[in-house]
Amino acid sequence: MTTDLVVKDNSLINASYNLEVAEQRLILLAIVQARSTGQGITSDSKLNIKASDYSERFNVTNETAYEALKNAVNNLFNRQFSFKEQTDDNKEIVVKSRWVSRIAYIDAKGMLQITFAPDVVPLITRLEQHFTSYQLKQVQQLTSKYAIRLYEILIAWKNIGKTPVLEMSDLRFKLGIEDSEYKRMSDFKARVLDPAIKQINEFTDITVSYEQHKSGRTITGFEFKFKLKNQPPKEKKSPKDQNTIDMFTSMTDKQVLLFAKKLAHDDQFGGRVGKVGESREDLERRLTDLLIDPKNLVKWADDLKRLGFNN
Repeated sequence: MTTDLVVKDNSLINASYNLEVAEQRLILLAIVQARSTGQGITSDSKLNIKASDYSERFNVTNETAYEALKNAVNNLFNRQFSFKEQTDDNKEIVVKSRWVSRIAYIDAKGMLQITFAPDVVPLITRLEQHFTSYQLKQVQQLTSKYAIRLYEILIAWKNIGKTPVLEMSDLRFKLGIEDSEYKRMSDFKARVLDPAIKQINEFTDITVSYEQHKSGRTITGFEFKFKLKNQPPKEKKSPKDQNTIDMFTSMTDKQVLLFAKKLAHDDQFGGRVGKVGESREDLERRLTDLLIDPKNLVKWADDLKRLGFNN
């Protein structure tokens, strides 16, 4: 394969699904394979994944790789996921789809052949606006299915290094956790969250911590903060540059997250700045980048003041 870059539309990053580790790995390899063609794919394209490639990428035995490919024929074919989509009249709907419309294991070649379902294709090829990308090697050593999903959710906020407060219901939805699973917070932390954080910190390019948010004694959500490992030091701004920046107002990281959310959910602002087909969540994520630029704070000063910003 010519590239190891995994690229997903943010609708797929924020989708709800529960795939086992081997199934997630096969989906990621198929996405990498789809990009490596350089010609794009359709809902009729057949993507070939070799057991030898699976074995090499994820450092498992050939026997384990063959078993993963064979099991995928039944297991992966039956898997579904849910994602949110904007309609033409700007209404949000929840769509359910299979991952693949066709799958076959070719025993003589030790190869799995996958055809993505029609709803999946645009989510890994329509990359004009809202997408998240990362190198496959960052998740190659993760053995927790929740660690892979959490890494993707976090890395979508890599430009700011922290997420908004993710409400428990939303976090569970994205991790594909059923209502009957890990209902006690102690179980959720011990079986899902803490092992995922430990693996991400040990094996990926980011270091993560989290803060709990409560209503009374009940934990209602988590805010994740992370930083890239081995990041080069920031260049010092010249006095001239600093003086230019000081002419404008600025926001703290906490304010950026808060007002990105307020603006994204404000109909008056969203009607002017939002793009056609853009969900509020995608607009919020885009605004976290734009609000870092002081010039945008000046441009949107009236909206920000109306929503409570006071520098």
